[in-house]
Amino acid sequence: MLGPVVWFAALLVRHLGVETAGFTVAERARFDAEPFAAPEQLAAYARNPELVTAGYALFALAAILLCATVVVFAREIGGRLALAGAALFVASLFARLYFSGIDLAAFELVDRTGLEKATEFVMNAYVDLSYGLWRVPVTASVGSIAGAVVLAVAGWRAKALGVVRCLLLLSFGWVFMGVLKEADLATVVHGGIVAIVLFGWSAVNSEKRAWIIL
Repeated sequence: MLGPVVWFAALLVRHLGVETAGFTVAERARFDAEPFAAPEQLAAYARNPELVTAGYALFALAAILLCATVVVFAREIGGRLALAGAALFVASLFARLYFSGIDLAAFELVDRTGLEKATEFVMNAYVDLSYGLWRVPVTASVGSIAGAVVLAVAGWRAKALGVVRCLLLLSFGWVFMGVLKEADLATVVHGGIVAIVLFGWSAVNSEKRAWIIL
């Protein structure tokens, strides 16, 4: 249950890090016109480094914790198909750790070279940074969607998941990933609550069965 809670907290803190940065209406309009969220995220870090760092750190921690959560979830469903789906999804969580490293490097650039130069460098190299060496990270990140589909099919076939939870699982697979991504309010509500409802319910049921056995 800890993984989904930390995930929700990470998304919320990342959202607050931007919302409390004190951007003017003109600045927000300029950021909205950008094709990527990176300039806004870097500007938020420059003004609010502690809170933004906390949000990104929690996100990395959540990715680690969710690895165990997803494996337990797959075991509750049972079968090789569920384990295959879990393996794909966990691969996408590993990719998030790569993206977390790029996020940290970008923040360090802000500290050492200033916001303007850091933003220019990151945006010029954004595609290469996002894809990673040999495109391994960006390929692994597809496992979030593919893994969610496989887990949903496995859960439906095993009659372990109903229509609602299958739809929640499929939608969770689309929660953002990448370098310096925005956590808007919709993402916080969707990604955070779905994780708690979807994986938390499984964790609670698992604990109940353990107590019954004891």
